[in-house]
Parts: sequence; structure tokens; C-alpha cells
Amino acid sequence: MTQSAANPSPSRIVFFYRSPHPDATPLLVTHGWPGSIVEFQKIIEPLTNPTAHGGEAADAFHLVCPSLPGYGFSDKPTRTGWNVQRIANAWSELMLRLGYKRYAAQGGDWGAAITTCIGFQDPANCLGIHVNLPLVLHLLVRIDPSSSDLTVTEKSAFAGFRYYNDWDSGYSKEQSTRPQTVGYGLSDSPVGQMAWILEKFWAWTDCGGHPENVLTRDELLDNVMMYWLTETAASSARLYWESFRSIPTDAVLIPAGCSIFPKEIFRGSRRWVEQRYP
Repeated sequence: MTQSAANPSPSRIVFFYRSPHPDATPLLVTHGWPGSIVEFQKIIEPLTNPTAHGGEAADAFHLVCPSLPGYGFSDKPTRTGWNVQRIANAWSELMLRLGYKRYAAQGGDWGAAITTCIGFQDPANCLGIHVNLPLVLHLLVRIDPSSSDLTVTEKSAFAGFRYYNDWDSGYSKEQSTRPQTVGYGLSDSPVGQMAWILEKFWAWTDCGGHPENVLTRDELLDNVMMYWLTETAASSARLYWESFRSIPTDAVLIPAGCSIFPKEIFRGSRRWVEQRYP
């Protein structure tokens, strides 16, 4: 379904999954790059119909899963300014227009950045948030990586971020500075588009060295096709250009939950995360 979330704005493709439980909590779920709404297929049933999966009716959610502007089947922005803060405002407006005056939000990667913005921009309507990849990198500039006070987890976090910065962030530097340049090449070559995305599934999934150990080939290719068929290599990359210079660091004061997975590109410690999400 296409839903215009803010005016003037690109139209969004929003997937709704209503729970059979009428008192379910509305949950806004936001993907990142190089992901898409394809990634959410395995969570739909457990979240919307928990009683069929060992849960209780009180655990049920109505799911709202929008494609980001410039991603998948949503329109490509025709003007600048569509950073994470603006998308968060559009998502809040979307939920209100759908009739959900109170809702929860979840996200990872760019979805975590947008969900975090919702947490401090819309506390009147958002009940609480959950993120994987909690955003606390701005706190590290105040921490000595050689300090004896660091835990094993925190030392690992510094080492992981150094590795990411030195060996794993080339895509990010390109997309945040020259998104159009890489976009032309990716839009012209299906193999190039596939390699650009699948290399990240290899690097960022807990897959033991091969993404097909945890995801089927169809699941991987379906996600790539969301970028290829819609020619969104450049428009999706522009989110980096729009947002990297102005990612906010405000604290989230509504209830927040954070999951930190072993292969995440940055793994914050509990005491770091609690400073941002108290």
C-alpha cells in the first residue's frame, strides 16, 4: 500500500500486518542498508500471532514496515533534506495517519538511527523503542581506549570499531561522499549490485564464513533484487550523504531496549548504552 507520510514527500510503500488479536500494540519496524523489508519475513508471524508460537495474546503486535525513502518500492526523494531526523518525523506522522496515536518502534542499522530519533522526537506518541546497533559511538571520543577501567567487552568494542574503520567502511565513505558516482556503476551491473550487497551479508551475519549457512540463496537474492529492479543504488546511498554530517546524539528518555549481537559492526557495553538510552 502506498502512503504519503508528509507533504511534500516521496510516497512510501508500507506493508501492514494486522494481528488476529485486536488489542495488539502497533509496532513500527524500520530496516537499514543493505537491508530491506525482505528481512522481516521471519518475524511477521511470531510478532503478529504469538499464541501460535508459544507466546501470549498480550505479546501481539500490529506491524507497520515501511520502505525507507529511496529504497525498494518507495519513491526516490527529489530534493535534499531527507536525513534520519526527517524520516523519523515522517514515520511518526505516518503512524498517526494510520490511526495509531500510541505505538512502539524498532530498528537496526539506519533503522536504529531513525528509531532512536523517534524516541526523542516523538515521546508523546511513542511508547518505547528497541534497537539493535545502539548508537553510542559519539561517547568514545571521551574514553581512553588504553584505560585500565575498560571491561573485556569494551576493549573488544574498540578493537571491532578500529577494524571496521580500517578494513570494512569503504562502502560507507563512498556512499557518504560520492553516492551518485557509485550509484551509476551499481545500477548498470547486476553482478556489481549483488557483490556490493552480499559482501556485507558475508561480513555482518554470524555465518561462519558463508552467508548461505544462515540465509537461503533466495533470501539473499530477493534482498538484492529490491535494489536492482527498482534502481535504488544511488537513492539508497544518498541517506549516508544526507545523514552522516548531522546524526543527532540526543538521549532517549522513553523506555528503550537494546540488543547487541556478536557480529554487529559496533558492540557497545551496557554502561555506554545506558548513557544514551537511560
